[in-house]
Amino acid sequence: MEDKALIFGKYDPSEVSVSDGGLAKYIDLTPTNVPHSGGKHANKWFGKSKLSIVERLINNIMRTEKYTGKKLKAYRAVSEAFNIIANKTKKNPIQVLIEGLENTAPREEITRLQFGGISVPKAVDVSPQRRLDIALRNISTGCVKASTKNKKNISSCIADEIMLASSGDMTSFSVAKKEEIERVAQSAR
Repeated sequence: MEDKALIFGKYDPSEVSVSDGGLAKYIDLTPTNVPHSGGKHANKWFGKSKLSIVERLINNIMRTEKYTGKKLKAYRAVSEAFNIIANKTKKNPIQVLIEGLENTAPREEITRLQFGGISVPKAVDVSPQRRLDIALRNISTGCVKASTKNKKNISSCIADEIMLASSGDMTSFSVAKKEEIERVAQSAR
């Protein structure tokens, strides 16, 4: 029997499938025991697309107020959140995360065009790499906002946000943000 690398020692990323073809190229599901690369992909073109998707989630949580630079703290929070997701949904939490990312990645947004002295909003399509970046950022921002001034710990807030995002629920911060971005782009068309 060969020894398989499992994320957090429990979850097998090889049984996870990505249904969104655009995002599939940028979601890395390479099995690693510990999602910590030490920044070896930094300063390389599209280097972040070679990072494990779980590590990217941890890094995004680490970019927020209380967890700035505290990778081990963010790592533990995500690990506990994955345990909560596995217990509640009876599914692989990596699959739940992927479904959440697919549901929260906006397909179009607006940009500002300058015509003389006026700026006009214009709807544009979003590249798959940026869609994934925005989805990860919104999920991490939503769970940190939910845990601020709340008795719930960060792990349960991360688990709730990911589960709500995977079901496409509008009470999720990230799904609501995606709908708002697409609604504004629709009006700017």
